[in-house]
Amino acid sequence: MASIAFEGVSKVFPDGTRAVDELDLEIADGEFTILVGPSGSGKSTALRMVAGLEDSSGGSITIGSRVVNDIAPRDRDIAMVFQSYALYPHMTVDANMGFALKMQKVPKESIASRVGRAGARLGIGELMARRPKALSGGQRQRVALGRAIVRSPQAFLMDEPLSNLDAKLRVEMRAYIARLHQELGTTTLYVTHDQTEAMTMGDRVAVMRDGRLEQVDTPQRLYEQPQNMFVAGFIGSPAMNLLRARVDDRGLWLGEQRLPVKTTHRGDVVLGIRPEALSPAGEEGDDVISMPVVLSEMLGSDVLLHLDAPTPSALTADMLDAGEDLVEDASRFIARVPPSVRPAPGTIVRLRVDLSRVHLFDPATEQVILR
Repeated sequence: MASIAFEGVSKVFPDGTRAVDELDLEIADGEFTILVGPSGSGKSTALRMVAGLEDSSGGSITIGSRVVNDIAPRDRDIAMVFQSYALYPHMTVDANMGFALKMQKVPKESIASRVGRAGARLGIGELMARRPKALSGGQRQRVALGRAIVRSPQAFLMDEPLSNLDAKLRVEMRAYIARLHQELGTTTLYVTHDQTEAMTMGDRVAVMRDGRLEQVDTPQRLYEQPQNMFVAGFIGSPAMNLLRARVDDRGLWLGEQRLPVKTTHRGDVVLGIRPEALSPAGEEGDDVISMPVVLSEMLGSDVLLHLDAPTPSALTADMLDAGEDLVEDASRFIARVPPSVRPAPGTIVRLRVDLSRVHLFDPATEQVILR
C-alpha cells in the first residue's frame, strides 16, 4: 500500500481547456478518498493522471515514495476499475480476473489461488465458468473489482464504477466496496458525481469545481461546515436552501420577514438552511418564517415541502449537477417535515428555523461568513 499525492498538478488540453488547476491533495496510506463534483469538474482527469492515462501539464504526482509523472502506467502498481467494466467478452470470469497475473507470468497455481480467494470474497465463486454476457450488471462489476483485487496493488483507482447500475444495485455495490476497503485496507481514490456515494463511502471527500479543489474534509464536516456556497449547495440531498437576503442592525431579512441572526456583517448575504433544519411551527415567533406550498413530495419516512420563497435562490446549475434548463424555479425552497404534515398546494405554512444551523455566505466571494 502507499499514499497518493498531487502537488500543484494541472492539466491543460491542446484546445486550451484547463481541466485541472493547481491541484494539491494527499491521500494517506490506506485511506478511502473520494473526488466528487459535477460533470466537467476535472475529477476523472485527475484520476486518469494518477493512472498514467493522461499526462499532467504541470506539478508532480507521487505514489508511495515515487514521483510517477514519467513512469509508464503498467509500472505504477495501481489497479483501475472503470465505469464500463472493461471485461474481455470471450473470456470466462476466472480468465478475466487472472489475465493481468498471467501477463506478469505468475505461476498458474498462484493465479488460481488468488482468483479463487477474490471470487469467494466477492460472492461470485460459482460464476467462474461464465462469460460476461451471461452476468448481470452487478455481477460484472464484482468481476471487475475482483480483477483489481487479485493484483494486490499499492492503490485502487475507481472511475464512476457504479454509474451503469440501477438504484438498488448501486446501494448494494456501495456496501460491497466499503466492506472490501475495510477488509483490504488498500489506498483507494474513487471518482463520482453522485454526492450520496461520496457521503456514504469515503473517509474523506474532496469536492472539485471547474478543475479546482473547493474543500476536502470528512463527509460530516463537509455537510455541517461548508466553506463556500458551492460546497453547501452541492453536498446534501435535497440541496441546502440558499436564498438572497440582507442584514441590518435588526437582524436578517428575507423580503419582509425577519430572523434574529447575529452577525457583524451588514448588507447583502446568502442565507443557507438545510431542509431538515426547519420544522412545523404552530404559531408565530421570532424564529418562524411563512411560505406558500407549491408541492408536497411524500417519501414515506418524511415529506419534502416545496415552497415559494420570498427571495430568489442562489443555487446554480452546477451545484445541482443539472443543465440550465433543469434548474428548479428561482425561488426554490425545500423543507423536510414529518409524514403527518402534508398541506395542500397554495397553503401558507409556518416553519421554525433552527438558528444554530444557519449559514451565511458573502454573495460576492461565495465564502462562508457564519456557520
